[in-house]
Amino acid sequence: MELRHLRYFVAVVEEGSFTTAAEGRLHTSQPSLSRQIRDLEYEVGAELLSRSVHGVELTASGKAFLDHARLALMQVDAAVEAARRAAQPARKTLAIGFQTGHEMNWLAPAMHVLRDELPNIEVTVSSDYSPDLAEALARGRLDLAFMRVEPGYDLGYHVVDREPLIVLMPSDHRLTARQAGVIEKGFARSGQLDAMGAARQ
Repeated sequence: MELRHLRYFVAVVEEGSFTTAAEGRLHTSQPSLSRQIRDLEYEVGAELLSRSVHGVELTASGKAFLDHARLALMQVDAAVEAARRAAQPARKTLAIGFQTGHEMNWLAPAMHVLRDELPNIEVTVSSDYSPDLAEALARGRLDLAFMRVEPGYDLGYHVVDREPLIVLMPSDHRLTARQAGVIEKGFARSGQLDAMGAARQ
């Protein structure tokens, strides 16, 4: 059994047709593909695919074989990638954290800048809540984070954005009759919250 047998089998299953898999994906002839699948079934010792008016269908043995075939191919691809990385000089890394929920706002602009300014740096990205990002920065697990100011950590901050701060309450709450912006007894006044770029000092 060879890797091509697994790739051919998975392609036929995903395309649902020998002809489509052969011509549109594997760039081989349909008779050749059919022969490769028969060879695979001979090696396995069970019929994996059956033809019907609806196209190609998995047998019970084929269903059991499919996940393992996909996993084997994924592991081979991962092994190839690992070997290629090992053959290349080590690249410096920059670990960036984003506050949960704001990745879509800040990730694309940040990566655009980094690709232009640091093209040879490998960037790793993660997301978490602001206090956890501060902890990760303090412990050296992150180099930079987009977050809110967190007291108690020796971090340097730079304002990158401002967010509106809004108080939500039931429509029948007694404070809804007050003038906008006047909130009392434990509620913060409406305003803006700074979103920061933070790094270790």
